[in-house]
Amino acid sequence: MSLYNKLSKPELLARINAEGFKRQTVSFYRYVDIKDPGTFRDSLYKAFDSLACYGRVYIANEGINAQMSVPEHNMEAFLAYLQEQKLLKDMPIKYALEDKSHSFLKLIVRLRPKIVADGLNERLFDVSNVGKHLSPVEFHELSQKKDVVVVDMRNNYESEVGRFINAICPDSETFREEVETVVELLSDKKDKKILLYCTGGVRCEKASAWMKHYGFKDVNQLHGGIIAYASEIKQAGLQLRFIGKNFVFDERLGERVTPHVLSKCHQCGKPCDEHVNCNYNPCHDLVIQCDECREKYEGCCSEECYHNLKNQASESKRIPG
Repeated sequence: MSLYNKLSKPELLARINAEGFKRQTVSFYRYVDIKDPGTFRDSLYKAFDSLACYGRVYIANEGINAQMSVPEHNMEAFLAYLQEQKLLKDMPIKYALEDKSHSFLKLIVRLRPKIVADGLNERLFDVSNVGKHLSPVEFHELSQKKDVVVVDMRNNYESEVGRFINAICPDSETFREEVETVVELLSDKKDKKILLYCTGGVRCEKASAWMKHYGFKDVNQLHGGIIAYASEIKQAGLQLRFIGKNFVFDERLGERVTPHVLSKCHQCGKPCDEHVNCNYNPCHDLVIQCDECREKYEGCCSEECYHNLKNQASESKRIPG
């Protein structure tokens, strides 16, 4: 069998639209020493493919990071398979808050130098010296205290549509930029209680170790990230302190946590929190765009890209077939 996808996007869409069953989106990660990532990768691909799972799985010597779409009727077998793997046994699984649309169209299992592209030189700090893991309820209660500092460890386009009340949200576009900015911004707060959060928790592992290396005394992180927080706090009947949408790195580009709309359309300024990728392929920038502007500019992020798209279409018509 081929251990990678060979279908085009139209074929992938047709395949998933023809399915007569529901899917559930899950995510998980674990920092664990994987001696032979290549062999491990191939065995995972075969197992996941046999269960008709789609998703994006990154494997490195340092561990695994995965976001997956699993057929509901295969969920039990999927979880049993993970439990049977020595390296993945008893690994926490997080379930998506919303599954109203397809999250993934195909299965990708890739080898990577790291399971999160953080850009950090790990020889400079102890990556195992991480912050204290807080349960969602612990994080919820502590985040309301006046003497704590809550920090969003995600990129600016993520915090733009959803964030914790009173959180510090650095205007950063990469994780490397984020951790360096946070250390600089909070240089006078090294004795304060710091609460870090991210989407699923994996980025906070490296961020907390980085901050402790730079002398922060009381670093804490939300175990399971926003996904676990929203689920458990709702179940507990408490009022959520994370408001808006949780940005996710799949076809959905976000899942609604609360009704709050915190951002605006990047073109007209109308309240909106729907992310789209620019329809002009050489650009393909991620922007927030309302329905009206999406229709007006045919999914392009700017007038320039819209005109380029039109010109591109005109050129293709003039080329003899």
